[in-house]
Amino acid sequence: MTIDLEALAALGERMAQQTPHSAALGLEFVSVEAGVGILKVPYRDDLVGDPRTGVLAGGVITALLDHACGLAVKAAALDFDATATLDLRIDYMRPAEPRRDILARAHCYKLTHTIAFVRAVAYEDDPDDPIAAAQAAFVRAGAAPRPAANG
Repeated sequence: MTIDLEALAALGERMAQQTPHSAALGLEFVSVEAGVGILKVPYRDDLVGDPRTGVLAGGVITALLDHACGLAVKAAALDFDATATLDLRIDYMRPAEPRRDILARAHCYKLTHTIAFVRAVAYEDDPDDPIAAAQAAFVRAGAAPRPAANG
């Protein structure tokens, strides 16, 4: 199966701009490749969690990671069927830098018939210096059901 990067990029743009939650947060599509998606949330004053620090709210970072994970699933499954977050665990490792855009890079490392497994990091400049790391599982809602075992 060949990867249609143009179709995946178009999907990434739609996921960032047309999904109501991501559009409200101003998420931006950055890039996509086989099994990997990168999105960005530009800094905005109305997304700040604590006005004294100028750091984006943790919920914004959570939403960014969740959307990037969804994009990575699409890029790994090579289909545009519906997916839904089944489980999302986020470890916050350090505060985000004040007044900075934040990126999220997600990698779908395992696909089963019905579940996709994803790891992601949120960062400013270097994914090796993450603000947060995520581990997620997504249900592949469009996957055809397997026949029941006889027994």
